Amino acid sequence: MSYAYVGCRTTRERNARGNGLKTYEIDDVTGDWKELQCLAIEENPSYQTFDNERKFLYSVHGDISKVSSFRILVDGTLSLINTVDIGGRNPVFITPDKTNRYLLVATLQGGAVYSLKRNEDGSIGEVVWKVDFKGKTEDSISFVHQCIWDQKKEYLFVPAQGRIQGYGQIRVFRFHPEDGSLEQTCEIRAREYAEPRHIAIHPNNKYAYMINEKDNSMTYFEFDDVTGRLTPRQILPSLPDTYTGEGQASASLVDPTGQIVVGSNRIHESLVLYRINQMTGYLHTIGFFPVLGKTPRFITFHNDGSLLYTANEDSDTIVEMKLDAAKGSIEYTGRIIETESPVCIIFN
Repeated sequence: MSYAYVGCRTTRERNARGNGLKTYEIDDVTGDWKELQCLAIEENPSYQTFDNERKFLYSVHGDISKVSSFRILVDGTLSLINTVDIGGRNPVFITPDKTNRYLLVATLQGGAVYSLKRNEDGSIGEVVWKVDFKGKTEDSISFVHQCIWDQKKEYLFVPAQGRIQGYGQIRVFRFHPEDGSLEQTCEIRAREYAEPRHIAIHPNNKYAYMINEKDNSMTYFEFDDVTGRLTPRQILPSLPDTYTGEGQASASLVDPTGQIVVGSNRIHESLVLYRINQMTGYLHTIGFFPVLGKTPRFITFHNDGSLLYTANEDSDTIVEMKLDAAKGSIEYTGRIIETESPVCIIFN
């Protein structure tokens, strides 16, 4: 058996129908999902991560300023350890450092990245470091949307949006595990109103692919993992050239083999596939595939990369697919898991 943990938004302000953080048991033979638990601890459990030993799970709570820790029990269910208020509104991403002693959190309306102490019992400790992303005036911010590691977990990539008052950008920080501090190594401004959202790192640690929400594009960067610097090389649209409607690009993902970049498009309700040139990192658009639902806010692979899942927030579904990286195609398995307002899935 394996387990899936699904964060589901819960508040009326988000037009949500979810009831909390769900645990599913997955039959590894049949692939069937069975709901084991739904925890209603705090509002909007909207992004989760494990510690490096996969003994504990951590969840941010969207639109407020809280982060929770859970112990993973023998049967796969969760037991709350503690919840802390980090002070930054709307945390949207959380990840442990390679030493397993810190948790890094991105806060959207908080306009900052936080470094939190992670205690040996799995509980969340105090804030030890904070980096503010300033806006165009003293009382404005840039909106931090993610904090994700390079493959060596030495550098942290942080995309941020301007939303008129701030600056669309991507920053890179060297992480210092001695004290949990961050040292900036690179800052690149995005095109005005592009609004960077999520970035994904190639397994070779030399290529990075950032999806931009508002201009519906994918930016390719070369990455120097010695200096911690990015160099932009290419921008491609995430929507078909025959589509003239609205779009909101959402997530970026590199398949485990390093052959394909997957991007998700809300409103257009699709996945875009790009082929990666293994010698140069440049992208070539393969095609577009429907997500069979509404608002694909989150996409992920199962741990072994055999299956691709889309969390369709506004159709209350998780859709299971198979990506054939060699052919550059998607096959729908026919399995659709019904769950209310899903916005994150992680597997154990």
